[in-house]
Amino acid sequence: MFSRQPHDKRRLSVMVSLLLLLTIIVSACGATNSNSSENSSTLPPSASASVAPSEETGQASPDTAKFKTVSTVNGDIEIPVHPKRIVAEEYLGSLIVLNVIPIGAPGLTLQNYYYKEALTGVADTGVYGKPSAESILALNPDLIITANGDSYELLSKIAPTLVIPYGNLKNAHEELTYFGSLLGKEEEAKTWLVEFDSRIAAAKAKVDAAIPADASFSIMEDGGKTTWAYGDNFGRGGQPIYQALGRKPPSGVAEEIMTKQWAEISPELLDKYSGDYIVITSNN
Repeated sequence: MFSRQPHDKRRLSVMVSLLLLLTIIVSACGATNSNSSENSSTLPPSASASVAPSEETGQASPDTAKFKTVSTVNGDIEIPVHPKRIVAEEYLGSLIVLNVIPIGAPGLTLQNYYYKEALTGVADTGVYGKPSAESILALNPDLIITANGDSYELLSKIAPTLVIPYGNLKNAHEELTYFGSLLGKEEEAKTWLVEFDSRIAAAKAKVDAAIPADASFSIMEDGGKTTWAYGDNFGRGGQPIYQALGRKPPSGVAEEIMTKQWAEISPELLDKYSGDYIVITSNN
């Protein structure tokens, strides 16, 4: 299954070790910078958090503070220190890992093979990227988490809305460390990441033993009428394949793919973007 023959373009929809990685990568997201610090001040500027004084006591005590201030792309916002009713359009993997189950999420996410069991009973908040204000309002959330800045004006009228643009958190370590800090789950995040690194190392050893180190990989999506190729920070397995496994895209398109993170491919260019191994997803 893993042996490579010269010039053979392998289309692999499932590979055992890659599937393992896809199930344990919490994010569909990741470039090359890494940040596993526990201190929120070392997180990306758009994602750093600081505790503000409690409205009741005027003291910035971890035990008494009810709200904290988070610096975001939309400026500083106040969120509950311990939110209980989260609506999340993105970053569900990290929330599940931290055992912070939202009360609402997009229907597409609720159908995700890897998430659906953990999200049983979670309310459908509408189409991914186009949330239903009525559905979310009915849930009475105390925090909304999204990657879609276009929805901010609408959602921020319902509850404090934290916009973390897709790609700002570069890898599993950075993402989980951020949410651990945000939600007071630092130790849980640290513990999970230690196990994560161990599992990644074991999976990588299996792949390295079966596939030549110089074999190129492509991550593609079949859209029916068109085909896309993706980099290491645009979902579809980019983090596990390019980051965790350390594999590379075809040399002729590597810089483009890793910089832009995606490319729409015409049929005549398909061979140029095709690596020795192709991991492909399909919406059809």
